[in-house]
Amino acid sequence: MIRLFAALEIPEEVGLTLQRRQQGIPGARWHPLDMLHVTLAFFGDIGEATAADLDSGLSTVQAEPFEITLEGVGAFGEGDDIRAVWAGVAENEALNRLAGRCESVARRSGLKLEHKAYRPHVTLAYTRRPDPARVAAWIQGHNLLKSPPIRITWFGLYSSWQSHESSRYELEREYPLT
Repeated sequence: MIRLFAALEIPEEVGLTLQRRQQGIPGARWHPLDMLHVTLAFFGDIGEATAADLDSGLSTVQAEPFEITLEGVGAFGEGDDIRAVWAGVAENEALNRLAGRCESVARRSGLKLEHKAYRPHVTLAYTRRPDPARVAAWIQGHNLLKSPPIRITWFGLYSSWQSHESSRYELEREYPLT
């Protein structure tokens, strides 16, 4: 079994500006530069045959290159149950279409994905019972985040490898947008 997801890479220059914001919430597990991405679809733990079908299907996804902009910050969860802080992605129809196509490929490959409204973001840190006032102060201090446009010319299939202390992501395949 391999845990897979489709995502957009965050360029290093944008990632470095995000990393400068990664402070101010004690106990947060901030993501390193190589883990910053915008998830298109999370496929979960799947077998090798299904992964091969998924790869084959993703290679047929057609979309033109487009731009995204990171905009604003927020958190998932409330009160003592805040589990992550993130940078948002401005509304973008091309991004939504690409995410939908990745999800469609997964369903055609036999995967039963959890149905959630697509909310593109870059997870900056995972948290465990942070002080809600500190998270609110962090959000208030960074809520004017706006990146320059990020040109998207490909998306990737990534694997996620988890250990007791952290996760690491590996780019398995790249799919060009033409």
